[in-house]
Amino acid sequence: MTTRSPCTGWLGRVAMALTIVVLGGCETAGLATRQSVGPDPVLPPPEHSLVPTVDIAPAKGWPDGATPTPGAGLAVNAFATGLDHPRWLYVLPNGDVLVAETNAPPKDAGGGLKGWIMGLVMARAGAAVPSANRITLLRDGNGDGAAEQRSVLLDELNSPFGMALVGDTLYVANADAVVSFPYRPGQLRIDAAPTPVAALPGGPINHHWTKSLLASPDGSRLYVGVGSNSNVGDNGMAAEVDRAAILEVDPASGDTRVFASGLRNPVGLDWNPATGALWTVVNERDELGSDLVPDYLTSVREGAFYGWPYSYWGGHVDERVQPPRPDLAARAIAPDYALGNHVAPLGLAFYDAALLPRLHGGAIIAEHGSWNRRPPSGYKVVFVPFADGAPSGPPRDLLAGFLDADGNARGRPVGVAIAADGAVLVADDVGNAVWRLAPGAGAGAR
Repeated sequence: MTTRSPCTGWLGRVAMALTIVVLGGCETAGLATRQSVGPDPVLPPPEHSLVPTVDIAPAKGWPDGATPTPGAGLAVNAFATGLDHPRWLYVLPNGDVLVAETNAPPKDAGGGLKGWIMGLVMARAGAAVPSANRITLLRDGNGDGAAEQRSVLLDELNSPFGMALVGDTLYVANADAVVSFPYRPGQLRIDAAPTPVAALPGGPINHHWTKSLLASPDGSRLYVGVGSNSNVGDNGMAAEVDRAAILEVDPASGDTRVFASGLRNPVGLDWNPATGALWTVVNERDELGSDLVPDYLTSVREGAFYGWPYSYWGGHVDERVQPPRPDLAARAIAPDYALGNHVAPLGLAFYDAALLPRLHGGAIIAEHGSWNRRPPSGYKVVFVPFADGAPSGPPRDLLAGFLDADGNARGRPVGVAIAADGAVLVADDVGNAVWRLAPGAGAGAR
């Protein structure tokens, strides 16, 4: 086994030399993982540098026959393989599984040294492939836990991500708009042209391009997660209109309003089955060191402000943001539950099925994995138990092994969904697969 140095290799010798000169060395985490998880994480003083800490896991993919490692009492199998950068999942009422094969639209990554480094980071992480711009339908007709049929349901989309079915209307959140299509149960292909529903923030920068989508229980409203256009307002706040927010859309009229704001990059959205409250997972800001800022899981209150970019974890002021807004920092709400620093939580699904009773009522979260923490964090799927509608204990691993012994990414988990039979489905955009978690040996012991 070889050991990958955190300070060498990925940029190449010339680029690494330049980075070391700027950084003055290699910053590493000082906190234990447990200190940055839970309702009251440790928040040390920030570490400032001209170039962020970079420790990306090179994207390699899975060797033939290899799979992620399931947690105790669980078994994993490939529900589908050979996909093209699968990012998001949606399960239809008849059990068909929709997967968005997608990536970022063409955009301006920014100039200068930082923009150049970010371009290399994305390529190294496997995130620079062209977008397939399609939604593929997967069908497990014989019930063996693997999809034997697949069909392109929709194509020629614009970096599609979130999906929601309301009655006979399928809504899709492209990178710049929510659109709709007529849907008939069981159909394998939709040829109808998209109907515009509501415009979403897009543009040439479109820093956080993914747009999550969740319908209200009665179908009268759509909720869209829209990430910021920068790390901490670097492109000016005029570029952040209706961003770093969850938007509420009236699908009948297209009217849109900000439901909650100050959420740097809210991706996974779901309804808490015990309380009916909206919850999300959020990717927090970068470039304050390996020990800041914790990504988080939180309930979302209507009209609430969660700090970005002026503060984090409540009123902890980010002094990089100018001009400051002490009025907004003073009313910023602290999140409910820290997931760890730079774990990059994306997928979120509450478990409300019968197949895995020990998961009932808790939150399943896909942690895509860090690129700017040393040592790396995330790169797994975790379960956070809930009681009385709130997190009630430390997270435990449901699916791990996405990093190999040399620090390469064999896969990176993104979207999660609960299959019709109660199994847990996980989209893997580096492994180009959808994994299925079901009961395994010892499942009844916990």
